[in-house]
Amino acid sequence: MTTLATAPLPTVGAEAPGFVLDSTTGSKVSLAEFRGTKHVLLAFFPLAFTSTCTAEMCAFSDDYAAFAAEDVVVIPISVDSVASLKEYKAKYNMGVQLASDFKREVSRAYGVLNEERFLARRSYFLVDKAGILRWSFVEEHGGHRRENAELLAEIAKLRA
Repeated sequence: MTTLATAPLPTVGAEAPGFVLDSTTGSKVSLAEFRGTKHVLLAFFPLAFTSTCTAEMCAFSDDYAAFAAEDVVVIPISVDSVASLKEYKAKYNMGVQLASDFKREVSRAYGVLNEERFLARRSYFLVDKAGILRWSFVEEHGGHRRENAELLAEIAKLRA
């Protein structure tokens, strides 16, 4: 029997682990598709339809233009199915696409899968246009989240 192990957190300054996931757009989303054109903020969140996650996803939608102005694509990722994520997105009229890590492979690759609860820990990974991880943050408590102002401040450092 093979045991799946969660990898350590990726190292800032190293190439970010690649992935291809199903999304709420009906197509796949990959990290590689943005290489050379956009920075990417990966935002792992535990579960759709929970209070902190909903506030966070709605804030991403509200500030969509601020992230886009910085050449950043925000990709929220959860272990929920695409069907659940589509319903969640529709219920709260979210403008951001959501990605499903239903098989937990990406959460494991980024070192943020809580194996006991079988969901991703709330965490953020900022990947530059070259595919290099420039910043990461993992919340100690799932009920906490980074505010968009803090995320945008980290993004602004990419211009420095």
